[in-house]
Formats: sequence, C-alpha cells, structure tokens
Amino acid sequence: MLLTGFQSYGGRAVNPAEEVVKALDGEQIAGRRVTGRTLPVSYAELGPQIARLISETAPRAVICLGLWPGEPMLRLERIAVNIADFEIADNVGVTQHGAVVAGGPAAYDTTLPIHAIQGRLLEAGIPARLSGSAGAFLCNALMYHTLHTCAGRDPVHACGFIHLPYLPQQVSDIVRDTRDEARFELHQRGDLASMALETMVEAIRLAIGTTIETRA
Repeated sequence: MLLTGFQSYGGRAVNPAEEVVKALDGEQIAGRRVTGRTLPVSYAELGPQIARLISETAPRAVICLGLWPGEPMLRLERIAVNIADFEIADNVGVTQHGAVVAGGPAAYDTTLPIHAIQGRLLEAGIPARLSGSAGAFLCNALMYHTLHTCAGRDPVHACGFIHLPYLPQQVSDIVRDTRDEARFELHQRGDLASMALETMVEAIRLAIGTTIETRA
C-alpha cells in the first residue's frame, strides 16, 4: 500500500497531508504494510517521482493526499483531468498551463472504492464527501499521473486522491493574522474550517483498510 502526501507550499509552514503520511508510514493495516512517502511541490518532478515509487514498491493500491484550504471535511476525488492551470507557482516557481500528459486521455476516473470509503468514514463520525473536481493544481496533476501510470497494469491497482482540511493550528494562524493585519473582517475569510490531525489519520487509516478489504 503506497500513501503519498505533499510537502508544505504557498507560504504555509505545514501540510496536513505530509503529517498524515508520516504518522501512517510503516503501519500494518488490514494485513498490508503502508509505505508513506512525501512528495515535493514540484510539477516537473511529479510524474517521474510517482512512477518510480510505484515501480519500487509494487503496491496493490495507491492513495495520494493533499490539502484543500478551507474544506470542512475530507474530499474523495472522483476524477482527474488532463489539465494543469495553476493559480500560484509551485515551490520551484513554475506556473503551469496546459496538458498534464501530452496526448493522454482527457480524464481518468478514480479506481478507489470511494462510496465504500465514504460510508465507512460517515459511520465513524468523520465527515467526508465525494468531489467532482480535484482542481487544476498539483493535486489533480498527481492524481492524473498516478492513474496514468497504473492504467493497464496487471494486477489492476486501486488509485485515487483524497483532499484534507487545514489543521486547527493553521486556522488559528489565519485568524491571528487576519486580526493583526485588520485588512479583512473575519467573517469574510472563506478558509476557516479545520480538522484535528488524529481525526485525519484515523480517516485515512479507514480509507486504506476499506480499499484493501474491498480488493481482497
């Protein structure tokens, strides 16, 4: 089982995706060992990195994690599109506009059992929803590269992407900075939702277990 998460980006000091990956790396879930890897926030490195990790670890399933600022719950992404249209630069200054993979399919559907995962999370009291867009930044690009790399492999891999909310400390920092700068009224901020790290770790543990059990 391969689990990936991005490093921090966009001036943020931490990315909850990286923290969840660190927490679950090496854990045994449903009889499978989790291999957790942090990915650089670099568009040019994404495709080669995920292809190398899949080749090296030969996983039966791949779950990629990223941050969706302001989201109040987990987003289980349905689809990755062959479009990169960055609003901000990656960590090496690249602002990409164009296809993720030249000549590739227009889109890939997730192969994770997202309905079963959502059901398991809701039963555990963890809010989660199915999402029709992974955006057009690195998260979508990584999801696309992962599904593109795994397409046609035997045995078939379960691959997909889950977006996470902010950590509470990140929202506390936003509230403090907004108060100190006095440039916005606090209620004008749309990115104030958060989720505790331990809740996110448990959510991804359940997502991994559900994926493994579904494919057993």
